[in-house]
Amino acid sequence: MNGGYQYIKVEQVERVVTITFQREAKLNAMNSIMMSELTDCFQKLDEQIDVLAIILTGCGKAFMAGADIEEYSGFDLGAFFAFQNKGRQMYRAIEECSKPVIAAVNGYALGGGFEMVLACDLVIASDRAKFGLPEINLGLVPGGGGVQKALRAVGPYVAKEILMTGRFLLAEEARELRIVNRVAAPDQLLEEAMTMAKDIARKAPLAVQGLKKLVNEGRDASLESAQAYDRAYLANLFYSADAKEGISAFVEKRPPVFKGK
Repeated sequence: MNGGYQYIKVEQVERVVTITFQREAKLNAMNSIMMSELTDCFQKLDEQIDVLAIILTGCGKAFMAGADIEEYSGFDLGAFFAFQNKGRQMYRAIEECSKPVIAAVNGYALGGGFEMVLACDLVIASDRAKFGLPEINLGLVPGGGGVQKALRAVGPYVAKEILMTGRFLLAEEARELRIVNRVAAPDQLLEEAMTMAKDIARKAPLAVQGLKKLVNEGRDASLESAQAYDRAYLANLFYSADAKEGISAFVEKRPPVFKGK
């Protein structure tokens, strides 16, 4: 899958797609075109049955250095609001994509780039990566979901510190705050991400997709409601061909062959 995109490169290896941001001269800052390309790409990948996991990364020394400030600096309020809505549509396409999305953070993940990380399901960071929401330095606040995502990720006190100071988090601190799953050497980052993606791609697709949905939607529900949703989803999966295959393979002591049905 190529798609003829200008600012993202899309590559598929087996059942894993890697999307690389391609605006190195701008530290991969998002402009309107990139936002539209990412939205389109994720909507298409969501429908591709031969894609079971997605990796996001950046070229050069940045993962993504936020939104392109030069683009929106001359906007009036209406244009700026439309720009923010386009960004929110992009993040929603990532969050609602049924496939698990792994952020392989190779460098700076700032502003909208940090919000991109927070929209993903799993995060592997280079030990040179830096995370931050520095919108406060522009007299602004994050508009792509960063405030509420940071609150839910690290709690109100740490979130307020990160947001109000605009300071950067190094990779190891981000891991300690449970924003990052793993920290890797720069030359091993993509290999680590691909290993994780291929491991997930070997699992039952319907169950993986269900887990993403259950965690994302259950996070803000009451415990009793979320657990009831879990049980209902489990009952539905029990009748799937993959569940029958998984149970049979366990009983017969052989590796399962899942088909996403």
